Amino acid sequence: MSKTSSNSVAPSTHSAFDLVRQQFIPALSTTVFEYRHKKTNAVHYHLGNQNPEKVFLVAFRTQPMDSKGTAHILEHTALCGSQKYPVRDPFFSMIRRSLNTFMNAFTAADWTAYPFATQNDKDFNNLLSVYLDAAFHANLNPLDFAQEGIRVELENDRPVYKGIVFNEMKGAMSAATDQLYHKLAHHLYPKTTYHYNSGGDPKDIPDLSYEQLKAFYQSHYHPSNAVLMSFGDLDVTEFHAQVESQALQDFAQGNTIHSVPEQRLSQPIQVVESYAVDEEDLSEKTYHVMAWLLPEMTNIKLRLAMRLVEGILLENSASPLRQYLETSGLGHSTGPMLGVDDSNFEMTFYCGIQGSEADRAEQFEQGTLEILKSVASKPIDQSQIEAILHQIELHQREVGGDGTPYGLSLILNGLGAAIHHGDPVAVWDVDQALSQIREDLQDPMWLSNLIQTYLIDNPHRVRMTLIPDQNISAQEQAAEQARLDHINEKLTDADRTQLIEQAEALKQRQATEDDLSLLPKVGLEDIPADLKHIEPIDTTIQLANQQANRETPVKLYHSGTNGLFYQQVLIELPDDVVQSPYLGILALLMGEVGAGDDDYLTMQQRQTEISGGVGMGVSLRSQVDDANQISALLTLTTKALNRNPDAMQLLQHAFCNIRLDEKSRILELLQQRKARWQARLSNAGHGYAMQTAARNMSAYAKRDYHVTGLPALQWLSKLIDDIRENDVSYTQFITQIQSLQQRILNQPKQFLLVCEKEFGDELLQKLADVWSKNAVDTETAPLATPSFESNTQDQAWLIQSNVQFCASVYPAVAIDYPDAAVLTILGPYLRDGFLHQAIREQGGAYGGGAGYDANACAFRFFSYRDPRLSETFADFERSIDWLMTHDAKPHQIEEAILGVISSMDKPGSPAGEAITSCYADFHQRGHAFRQALRQRLLDVTIEDLRRVTAQYLVDQTPSRSVVAPIARQNDLEGLGFEIKRI
Repeated sequence: MSKTSSNSVAPSTHSAFDLVRQQFIPALSTTVFEYRHKKTNAVHYHLGNQNPEKVFLVAFRTQPMDSKGTAHILEHTALCGSQKYPVRDPFFSMIRRSLNTFMNAFTAADWTAYPFATQNDKDFNNLLSVYLDAAFHANLNPLDFAQEGIRVELENDRPVYKGIVFNEMKGAMSAATDQLYHKLAHHLYPKTTYHYNSGGDPKDIPDLSYEQLKAFYQSHYHPSNAVLMSFGDLDVTEFHAQVESQALQDFAQGNTIHSVPEQRLSQPIQVVESYAVDEEDLSEKTYHVMAWLLPEMTNIKLRLAMRLVEGILLENSASPLRQYLETSGLGHSTGPMLGVDDSNFEMTFYCGIQGSEADRAEQFEQGTLEILKSVASKPIDQSQIEAILHQIELHQREVGGDGTPYGLSLILNGLGAAIHHGDPVAVWDVDQALSQIREDLQDPMWLSNLIQTYLIDNPHRVRMTLIPDQNISAQEQAAEQARLDHINEKLTDADRTQLIEQAEALKQRQATEDDLSLLPKVGLEDIPADLKHIEPIDTTIQLANQQANRETPVKLYHSGTNGLFYQQVLIELPDDVVQSPYLGILALLMGEVGAGDDDYLTMQQRQTEISGGVGMGVSLRSQVDDANQISALLTLTTKALNRNPDAMQLLQHAFCNIRLDEKSRILELLQQRKARWQARLSNAGHGYAMQTAARNMSAYAKRDYHVTGLPALQWLSKLIDDIRENDVSYTQFITQIQSLQQRILNQPKQFLLVCEKEFGDELLQKLADVWSKNAVDTETAPLATPSFESNTQDQAWLIQSNVQFCASVYPAVAIDYPDAAVLTILGPYLRDGFLHQAIREQGGAYGGGAGYDANACAFRFFSYRDPRLSETFADFERSIDWLMTHDAKPHQIEEAILGVISSMDKPGSPAGEAITSCYADFHQRGHAFRQALRQRLLDVTIEDLRRVTAQYLVDQTPSRSVVAPIARQNDLEGLGFEIKRI
């Protein structure tokens, strides 16, 4: 099949590849080319367009049949040197020798991928060369396997386990949500690869041998088992020439892995599992989840149809199944696994609750099935179907790129289909499948019948109850120690000598300076001279109800938004509003409760019908020249397709007429926030540790710690208890929210509008019409004034975790001071030159580093998923000594500068770049400021680094913090930390 391209992208003419098809996708302004490598049958999909951010990914089908972490450890070890680039750490070396906008590697349940993105042509070719050699010609040094994966070392003549992935997975598997997923998969998939943990279970990782790792590489990392994908403004003929000469020409036809269907259950099963909780109170800490195994994800029409089913059942709080899960009273909130998961070969559908008790499992299951039967028993309302179809269209049209590069997001969306020998083009271009679905929807019972077939009548269903257990942590630790004791008993003198020699060899390898001249690089001369800048059109609209100033400013940005507009209300906040702990609660409620005569169910459905949602946020920065002042901007936000300008009215209605009389709904939302907050603690411990240590270093940092940090989680828990049980407390709470909302409405407003040029005038007029109706009540009750403590003692917060997160923070300067640029470069210089090796490679932590924080006006050191404690703090100090005494090399400071500049230059989405520019202007960090900062960064020298180190770090006492396991309390008290619990 071949369709003519509509964006003038030329196909490859390289003789090693056959062009299978090309297809233009209007909704993406992209032409997709599918190629097959003649010799190996490797497949390559190129998404061709004029986007200057080029993306590449190579993925392999990897299906381990155990939980030793083979695929995950191989992902790490493959990036530790290759035939063409025999340096010890080419991946991290290239991060700092390139202008990449993204570099990483991923291990999924059934594939492993190596992606990167960059806007620089030279950089793209450099990174492509390194990635190809790592993927297809990895060296796999056994010492790198020991460092990255697992090894036994002797400490005090006793064996201990070490390894980066080993410690990473100890941290990952301490989270209840990870345990929930993997324990459920164990039962949902009895026979296939998904039965196992591809990342590795800490109790199984020690069973992996180096020989098994090499065998897995040889059987899986072959072009015939690979999928290559690329995106952007790329000369594909040149790309194919490089891929052929550097990788594929060295291989003959090989084997490819084909996924197999799971052995189906003949009837539903109910299971009970447990997870580790070290707290004394186990009440309301149980999870209930139901899961159904569905057909293959390569059936794109069914995949979309099940997305429709998911939308009907779960899209918002008015959807019947979500409404039941949120309001049943069986748990505090919906569970973390909800909806359709199409990432595996066969799709799954999940629903669940958390914050429950074990004896509520049967009631949860029966209630869920009753909802499904009720929905399936009759035709689904057409307006609900259209609302979900609208969301699918909006998602398909929206150009992303504000977090993950847009091209990589598209590639990852289609990768699963390609991995499972399906058609990723049908994933990217859903119009044909949607057209077929619209025909099927002519039958009013079609969607209802899908629910009947794939959920109600589907015998492959698992109900799992996950209960807390105080003994698991101790049992796991005892089992690990027993295994090490067994090893110790069997160690001969020769074995001990071998372990000592391996440890010494690894230490020497880690200390050996690589010949980085073997690696390609870009230099400072390759950095663009100027920052990209988006200039707004400063205009005004006339609001009929305003007395003093009838002309209200609007920042208008014309941008290629592909059929969407983005509208925001911008309100500068006074300090008492900024400091209010209720500000985040108001933001939570906005759009989630009712407004005016509309209850929250009506508002939820209306948002789904005409918008991408309405919301409230707060953009905060330290003042550029004063650490004691906060620059604060409140934003009311929505986005919608151009045909739905009424989303503006919905935004105004949701905030100006917010209802605070729906007590049960408000309590539900507060419980949901608490549950989600607690669930993410073990994955964000380093952020909380740095936030805690920096809490007294600027006005922003103090507010940030007390209003969004771990004390705020304590405050939220107490607030929920108080307002649930005490009507007076609830009334006081509502009074504060009302006062806050009115204070905000009384503030002067301006507007932000991002849209395509031809829609600007129409949308501006709509904006004026909507906000002319705004009536303001000038009477407000006084806001509660919080009193924030100024305790300077080092703090340790205890959470459910198996690893530590450490932070040391030093006072510094505001961003407008000349030294701020030097401190910004100092962070990556210390990370790359010393901390990465000391904390990750030698210490075994998953990550660590240092950096200047412009908002805290501080310089911060941190570690992530760290098995050590005092030793890490010592390494922070040693890095300072290292900088002051080592012989600097020119490439080190150049690499630090490259990394910072590439981060500054990272592109976003068309809308995101405009919004970011607007916020930067508000916070006095506009184009001229950033351009001046950029030049100061480029001018930093090693002498500057030593000067600021001497001034801000040497002989200074840092503020320290740790987020740590409960079991480490005694150790932390011995180190002088004040112990805090959530």
